This record gives sequence, C-alpha cells and structure tokens, in this order.
Amino acid sequence: MTGQLHEECGVFGIFDKDAGTASSTCYGLYALQHRGQESCGIAVCDDGIMRCEKDMGLVSEVFDSERVASLGSAQMAVGHVRYSTTGGNEQSNIQPLCIRHIKGNMALVHNGNLVNAAELRSQFELSGAIFHCTTDSEAIAYAIVRERINCGSTEEAIARAMKELKGAYSCIVMTATKLIAFRDPFGLRPLCIGQKENGAYVFVSESCALDAVRARLLRDVEPGEIVTVSEDGLSSIKLPKKKRSVCIFEYIYFARPDSVIEGVSVHHSRIKAGRILAKNSPVEADVVIGVPDSGIDAALGYAEESGIPYGMGFIKNKYIGRSFIEPTQAERADKVRIKLSVIKETVAGKRVVMIDDSIVRGTTSARIIRLLREAGAKEVHVRITAPPFLHSCYFGTDIDSEENLISSRLHRTEAVAKEIGADSLAFFPNEKLCELAGEGFCDGCFSGNYPLDVSGAGRKDKFDKKIHES
Repeated sequence: MTGQLHEECGVFGIFDKDAGTASSTCYGLYALQHRGQESCGIAVCDDGIMRCEKDMGLVSEVFDSERVASLGSAQMAVGHVRYSTTGGNEQSNIQPLCIRHIKGNMALVHNGNLVNAAELRSQFELSGAIFHCTTDSEAIAYAIVRERINCGSTEEAIARAMKELKGAYSCIVMTATKLIAFRDPFGLRPLCIGQKENGAYVFVSESCALDAVRARLLRDVEPGEIVTVSEDGLSSIKLPKKKRSVCIFEYIYFARPDSVIEGVSVHHSRIKAGRILAKNSPVEADVVIGVPDSGIDAALGYAEESGIPYGMGFIKNKYIGRSFIEPTQAERADKVRIKLSVIKETVAGKRVVMIDDSIVRGTTSARIIRLLREAGAKEVHVRITAPPFLHSCYFGTDIDSEENLISSRLHRTEAVAKEIGADSLAFFPNEKLCELAGEGFCDGCFSGNYPLDVSGAGRKDKFDKKIHES
C-alpha cells in the first residue's frame, strides 16, 4: 500500500553502562524509520545532565556523524521517529519531549493516541499548566509530572497517571537515573525488551530495531506493565490489564516483516494471509505480484497456495524522502508513477493477481492498476490482506474519516472494484484475522468494535483548530 496509511511513531530507549548510547539510538531509529518519516529526535542522559537533538526529516537527514557526536557519551538515551496523527507536523511537536520540573529532568517518547487527551489537557490548563505543543504526548508528560510531585518515585507517578490515561500508549521515560518503559492496559501498540551481550537493556517498538544494535529479544512489555532499568538492573510493576488488544494492522502493514510481535513472526503472518486469500478467493491467473513492501510476503503465500507463479511486478523507488515536492496537481497525481515502476516483462499480456495490504480512499489503488494496464496486463485481479476499512482509528493510525473510506462510502465490494478499475476484488475475511495474530487484537477499523469507549476522542487536530471551528 503506497502513501496512504501512516502509523504515529516508533520509540527506542537504551541503558548501557558502556555508554555509546547516542549512536546505538541512531541505529535503532534507522530500523524504525518505517514507523514515521516526518521528524526524529534523540535525548541522552549523562550523570543527570540531559541533552537533546531533534529536527524535521528522516533520520539520515537529521543525524549525521557530527550531530550524533555532539550528544556526547552517556549511559542512557531515548529516541523517536514520528508521523503526526494528533498534532501537526510542527517543530514544537518533535519528540523526545524534555521536561524540567521541581524533582528533576525527564524525557518522554510516545507511540499511540489518547482518546481523552482533550479532557486531560483542559484539566491541566485550568490549573495553570502551559502547553508548548499540540500532541497528546504532552498530556501524558504532564500527568506523570503532576503525580511525581506528590509521590516518592517516577514509577509510582506513572502508575498513578496510567489510571487517568485512556487510549493507546507505549512510552519510554528517561530520568536522571532510570529508564522506564510502560504500555497501556490493552497493549494496543507494541513495545518489547532486548538485551545486549554486555548486559545493556533496550526498549523498542519493534524487535527489528534490536537486531540493529545487536541485542536479543527477551520479551514484550506486557499490557499494563511498567518496566524499569537502573544501576540495580531490571524490575517490573504490573498493573491490572484489560483484554489484550494489539493493533491487528501491525501484522498486516505497519511492522517490518523481520519483527516479532507478541511472539508472532510478522513475515509468517503475512505469508499466512496470502495463503488464506488464495483459499477463500481463488482466481484463474498467470502471475501473482505484490505491492511493495507489505504486499510482497502475502503474494508469496498466495502463489504457494494457489500454484500460480510469483513474479516481481514492481520496483519501488526507495530514494524519495519526505522532502519530495509535488507543486502541482498533475505532479501529485504522478506520485505513484514516480514511487513505483512496473516490470513490464512480468505482467505484459498476462492475467495478474495483485496483492496489497489495504484500500483506504481507493485513489492510489486505481493509479497502481492503471500502471499495470499501461504495462500490458490483460486482467488485474486485486486481493487485499485486510478486511474493508469501514471505521476510523483512534489509537494512533492515520485512518481517514468514514465518509472518505471507499468501502464505507460504496458498501459493496463490486462497486469498489469498479471504481478502482479491477477485474475482480476480494478482501481478507474478518473471521480469519485470529489466524494472523492469535487471540487478543483490536480490529475496530474493520468491525467498529473498539476495546474501549472512543466517544470523546474528537478530531486528530483537536488542539489546533481554527477559531470558527471551535
């Protein structure tokens, strides 16, 4: 799926007595770049002194060797890559958020989205708080600081604050002496723990970032768990957890295929999705192709199960960063053509099965299908590894409002197929999602059944509306 859905961010944290944490964090952020391409940042703690570097752009654009070296030697660091869901792509919204309060310094990185952020922010503002950015992450930081003033430890403050936070949050907090990771009671967003050979501990959104710093996966941070790393080692506090509800779209699209989430290989999950599609929605065809990147594994599974040969249908231009400019409508319409090139020899004169992870508005799918027909494809049969998007997401996925979702607007699969120009179209069956991730996942964007009340969630830009919209 090209250029439509985005996930809010990726987080990284490391406690390493041998120092070198800034460079390790940079490597980890490279591995998590797929989770956010708008901005990135790193904060380090050297014996209680915190330094932070952050800016708009990709990791490679923000952190050259000199900027990483400027952070110096430190035994703790946290890092963040961001795509905005709540709060715009402004300089003030770049994480880590670094907070100075009466009991010390704190840096926070957050992945997810709160549904009661506006309510919390209003409470804080009425008590005199001043907010500097438009993200709900700042509300989390304020909630922790408010509790920290009245209790004996940051862990206790986090435990108290978590009772007030509603929604998705996988966070890492760095204090003067500790690195603390915590996850919402539903476990909506992933977060795991790794360890290096020298004993250093690492917290990451996805296990693929552990490989980047030569750490091994220990386990996931459990829903409702607070895990602390300090000079004394690793410790944990477990709060009451709800029914596990990890985002199913992590397996379908967001996560890198070499990651393992909740004990499930993302690569194997996508292979299985392709196999299930081949069984449920067979079609006579000459070649199976996948839309890069997440459609490729599923295409392999579809080909293996159906017996139809797999072929490389597209080359993806990986060198177009977020600075790619499309000044006119004509150039914006050609963005797919610039990002994807069809290998004509694979599809010309053939009946093609095209595997993709999702259809959101339908415009990108239509353009990709048009590219295949221009390359000589005789038929294009589309198979999607997700059910139809019918509802918005409130937990950190940039899924559009329902009136803009093509499946919600047109209702019938045949109508969607006609609008995008496919000869046939089939979506992944809702009832088979458990075969991709096991039990305990959130599929609210497909089913409308959310693990918690989302009635007060509001708009994504709820903190920066125009006057006439207030």
